[in-house]
Amino acid sequence: MRGKERLRAAFRDDRAALIPYLTAGYPTLDGAREVGEAYVEAGADVVEIGIPFSDPLADGPTIQDTTTRALRNGANLDYTLGLASEFSGRVPVVFLVYYNNIFARGVEGFLDEAAGAGVSGLVIPDLPVDEAGRLAELSAGRGVAFCPLVAPTSTDERISRAGELATGFLYCVSVAGVTGVRDELPRGAVELLRRARGVVEAPVVLGFGIGSVEAAARAAGEADGITIGSKLMRLVGEGGPERAGGWLREVHDALSDVARVGG
Repeated sequence: MRGKERLRAAFRDDRAALIPYLTAGYPTLDGAREVGEAYVEAGADVVEIGIPFSDPLADGPTIQDTTTRALRNGANLDYTLGLASEFSGRVPVVFLVYYNNIFARGVEGFLDEAAGAGVSGLVIPDLPVDEAGRLAELSAGRGVAFCPLVAPTSTDERISRAGELATGFLYCVSVAGVTGVRDELPRGAVELLRRARGVVEAPVVLGFGIGSVEAAARAAGEADGITIGSKLMRLVGEGGPERAGGWLREVHDALSDVARVGG
């Protein structure tokens, strides 16, 4: 089964898929591996790995700090590809990658290396849908899914266009802003999910700001999957991989009790 098929298969009928994020190389090069292991043990359906970049424009202070530390630790694309390969045999891996990393490697070269590492999908926050068609096509040809982003400010037409390109999932950003920890779902997040589900065939995932078990459960009632980053990276900083994994297990258990719209 190729990467994009594995990614689609991670979305279940009985509960929303759980997609935790980690910054490659944080808290240390070896520590990031421990974080990934904690996620898998906690029941992650997909693991999202952020490739460190010096100007992560979509990320708030928490993930910006983890990225800065990861770069100081020596994390780079080669390291991240190796990290992905350690997990991709057990769980689908999605890269969150800024386009500069792709451009510097060369689009086809980057995609070849990602596919070789077993990466199932790509989230590229700074690649507009209008300019993503060729990359999505090249990516799909290598069995790597493209996962475009939409926001509460996106028009229905733009959401529909993003859905046409989504060979993995449609990433719904809960706010017109950056990542960060929020105890409650931002206003407009549920409306965005419902708008997207009405026009998109691909699974619909909510991210940016899920910071409590309660918010995760509410999102899971509407979405096909949820991705959590800043909260988990904060917990890693406070108590290491074990603390992040323990909290993620609480989220996993809560999702199992949620009845999904359309599930």
